[in-house]
Amino acid sequence: MSVNKTSLRPVVRKTITHLAAGTLLLAAASAFADSFPTSKVDTTGLAVTDKEVIVGQLHSSTGTMAISETGAIEAEKLAISQINAMGGILGRKIKIIQEDGASDWPTFAEKAKKLLEENHVAAIFGCWTSASRKAVLPVLERDNGLLYYPTFYEGLEQSKNVVYTGQEATQQVFAGLDWVAKTKHAKTFYLIGSDYIWPRTTMKLAREYITRVLHGTVVGEEYAALGSTDFGSTINKIRLKHPDVIYAAVVGGSNVSWFKQLKAAGINGQNHTLLTLSVTEDEAKGIGGPNLVGFYSAMKYFQSLNTPKNQEFVKQFKAMWGAGAPIGDVTQAAYEGPWIWKAAVEKAGSFDTDKVVKAEESGTITFDAPEGMVYLEPNHHLKTKLRIGEWRADGQADIVYTSPYIMPNPFPKGY
Repeated sequence: MSVNKTSLRPVVRKTITHLAAGTLLLAAASAFADSFPTSKVDTTGLAVTDKEVIVGQLHSSTGTMAISETGAIEAEKLAISQINAMGGILGRKIKIIQEDGASDWPTFAEKAKKLLEENHVAAIFGCWTSASRKAVLPVLERDNGLLYYPTFYEGLEQSKNVVYTGQEATQQVFAGLDWVAKTKHAKTFYLIGSDYIWPRTTMKLAREYITRVLHGTVVGEEYAALGSTDFGSTINKIRLKHPDVIYAAVVGGSNVSWFKQLKAAGINGQNHTLLTLSVTEDEAKGIGGPNLVGFYSAMKYFQSLNTPKNQEFVKQFKAMWGAGAPIGDVTQAAYEGPWIWKAAVEKAGSFDTDKVVKAEESGTITFDAPEGMVYLEPNHHLKTKLRIGEWRADGQADIVYTSPYIMPNPFPKGY
């Protein structure tokens, strides 16, 4: 078989160019590492060498929460692979030790202890539920570890050992309730959530806001055990009360049963307004788009966000994890964690926790994220925007509202 040597030249030239670029990048990384010797950037015995830094990943890859946490695992790995391709952090490549919290809160605490005390990781990217975060928090504070937590949550917490890249209640709950009250002229609300700290605390805040600020009425409030699959009784009560808004914080695999049973009962986006705090594209894939049509989610990010930055992120994510991989709010917030850690470490010129925290609290850390520019405030939360998405049959959401930037306020007065 004859070979057309001319046709090979562009390929050879391209390969040589890439090899040269790679050599230059490695040389630059090595020089960067030489400028930050390990004895200077790690004075507290973390897992840092001249060539690598080890971090932990702690999410549920099994159990009822895996439907929600898989995207976060994938996003963090994408961010870390991109950072490594750029030369790493302070000239060091990032190595991941992954642990499975298994949707069990004591297991999260146990695995966090292992990562910090046995593996001496420089940071942990992980958790989803507030219950898992609360289980891990005492370990972090005792061992002075760092956690980058990606989930929207109830607020009422601030720790120097945690960066909260998801929204807190004043950014998600209060802003979302303002929107639904104004656009749907809503006065009566039925609250439903899973039975653990985030939904219960969130609904307590929502109830207070509905009655005191919106001058509305809560006509029902219920909680289902995590992993529940039977919502018949709750749906019957909703049909009886016929609230203006069904306000939902059902999480994990329970969402599949919840929305399928709503549809079977004739409750849909055409005859009821439902605003959920806990359905992203990750859950929508399991629930099925046709079961969500016309319902709303309050999130800071949706995959359908039409900006060049987000379109490039979606392309990169799907190139790594497959065309069918969903990208939801927590997935995108998880992607932000490694980049914010990188910025703080490089500002500090050190992996030492206290020095990184000081950099994080400087008010100068920003990141041009897929959702848009975000700003790390000294209270360890991000200044960001809220978006309302209306679900389509294809499992994607049309963004029908975008707020101005909302300053994080994890301790609102009167709550």
